[in-house]
Amino acid sequence: MSASILHVDPSNAEQADAWDGDQGFYWAEHAEQFDRAVHAYQRPFLDAVALHRGERVLDIGCGNGLESRAAARLTVGGPVLGVDLSGPMLRVARREAEREGLDSIRYEQADAQTYPFPEASFDAAISRTGAMFFAEPETAFRNIARALRPGGRLVLLVWQGLERNEWFRSFATALAAGRDLPVPPPDVPGPFAMSDPGAVRDTLTAAGFDKPELTGLERPMNFGRDAERAYSFVSGMLAWMAEDLDETGRARALADLRADIEAHATPQGVLYASAAWLVTATCP
Repeated sequence: MSASILHVDPSNAEQADAWDGDQGFYWAEHAEQFDRAVHAYQRPFLDAVALHRGERVLDIGCGNGLESRAAARLTVGGPVLGVDLSGPMLRVARREAEREGLDSIRYEQADAQTYPFPEASFDAAISRTGAMFFAEPETAFRNIARALRPGGRLVLLVWQGLERNEWFRSFATALAAGRDLPVPPPDVPGPFAMSDPGAVRDTLTAAGFDKPELTGLERPMNFGRDAERAYSFVSGMLAWMAEDLDETGRARALADLRADIEAHATPQGVLYASAAWLVTATCP
């Protein structure tokens, strides 16, 4: 389904074009690598959600469906709804759920900012690195809060600031090839849009959540089993950073990226330091 058919809030049109287009196709094609990269955050994230048998779960920005499938297993058949803007990733999510026989999961290509969720119909809403891309976060979280029952739980994993995430700094520096690459401000959709704890608390409180709390986590990101695989994955993921370079500049940027990745290769994989916030809140 194309972004022109998918019903999105106009403010999210650019995100829909990206996730339902080339960016979404790349994430779908490399689902295993993306999930491996953030695997170290999986256990603390699921522990924070603390799902029980029969609970109803809403997975926001479900992507390739890893968390939806984990939720279905933990709730032992409790209904799970995963929503995402990306048709390509949802195809992966549906395929993997069917392969595992998890028939309690339903996926919808939808904008969580506007989708008409049934009111008070979920026990928990979760999002692993997907909540940072709302054009209007307060509107989105108000819609999610409406979908949760009284006492329902919200659990998010979002990135801390750029200065705490070596992986992004290192990749951007290498691909800059001496240029000053603009860093997106923290108040626009992007990886670091929810990096300010005060702003996150204010947004969630304004959206109707009680007692938002942020817990800092630091874990290694694993970008591949070896330098060659990691280089292939990262250079494809961030190719847009070198698009405006000439042939010489692009060659320099890619050489710098390869050298940086080789310097981070370990017997456990290509590891970079990262830091995230585990965000929790409840509905009154």
